[in-house]
Amino acid sequence: MQRRTVLKSLAGTALSLGTGPLVNRAFAAGKPLKVGFIYIAPIDVIGWTYQHELARKEAQQHFGSAVETTFVDKVASGGDAERVMQDMAQSGCELIFATATPFMNATLKVAKRFPNVKFEIAGGYKQTENISNYFSKFYEGRYIQGIIAGKMTKTNTLGFVAAVPIPEVVFCINSLYLGAKSVNPDVKIKTVWIGTFYDPPKEAEAATALLGQGVDVMSQITDSPAPVQLAEAKGVYSYGQSSDMKQYGPKKLLTSLIDNWAPYYIERIQAALDGKWVSVDGWRGMKEGQVVLTELSPIIPDDVRKLAEDAKAKIIAGELNPFTGPLNYQNGKPWLAAGEKATDAAILSMDYFVEGVDGTMPR
Repeated sequence: MQRRTVLKSLAGTALSLGTGPLVNRAFAAGKPLKVGFIYIAPIDVIGWTYQHELARKEAQQHFGSAVETTFVDKVASGGDAERVMQDMAQSGCELIFATATPFMNATLKVAKRFPNVKFEIAGGYKQTENISNYFSKFYEGRYIQGIIAGKMTKTNTLGFVAAVPIPEVVFCINSLYLGAKSVNPDVKIKTVWIGTFYDPPKEAEAATALLGQGVDVMSQITDSPAPVQLAEAKGVYSYGQSSDMKQYGPKKLLTSLIDNWAPYYIERIQAALDGKWVSVDGWRGMKEGQVVLTELSPIIPDDVRKLAEDAKAKIIAGELNPFTGPLNYQNGKPWLAAGEKATDAAILSMDYFVEGVDGTMPR
């Protein structure tokens, strides 16, 4: 199974990958490039989908009349996603962004029917001539959040509201824990799985369960601000996910991990306009500005702030990889030797916890 790698060169293969219809595309005659976006959650709920929608709007503003963007939100994976993308392709969309991993299988099916339409899957890992994958190194920001949490916790117990056991969720849990452990050897992390990316009542229920286990720093990879709101109400530290969630945790939110998709969308739409779109594996992080931490809360002590800022600088400079040995699997079996760094392929296929993470992973 092919996984994402560092962004491949765009040179040399444009025509060989079936991009001919976009080389001398109709925009030369005054027709805009039609671009579709498919979203898993409502656009008005702050979080993952909201951030993609902000990026779509920025891209539309950037290109003006050269591009016509459209979107459909609240789309379920499977048949619903397949229908929506087929409708987009039939209506003239030449480039379609499927903005969540659960859309991958539906995208594969529709892409076969429309070989001259270009598809991009956020969090995808199956690549074809007309399907690209793009994603972010979220684990970099999670490691920094872990450092802050490890120093701020009083109970030595961190909590994580998790969606589904796919690599992007697993590597964030592992990285947060490793960041915390790097400054606090006594820290623990507990995880509750809810089986979906967006379900505010389930997210709140999971957060409540974690608080019952003594958690005093709350994290999440789910799409609503419910865990942040509950943590704020209970006087517990929290982290925002995908968007800046400070308004939901004005006193206790430490920072938010921002998904900055606009530069990628602008780059890829421009490639389509220029007839240079090729299938790539986009894999970017803090260095490229695709993973961003919001301003650290003033409640974070200066010494902790410095630790976080130093780690960020090292990550951007390529001097710090959160997954550097010695590291073991959860069962104690050796994974990485001292000084050995995990490869991109290993991170992007991560389906295991590291040693020290509490709990089991649903299958």
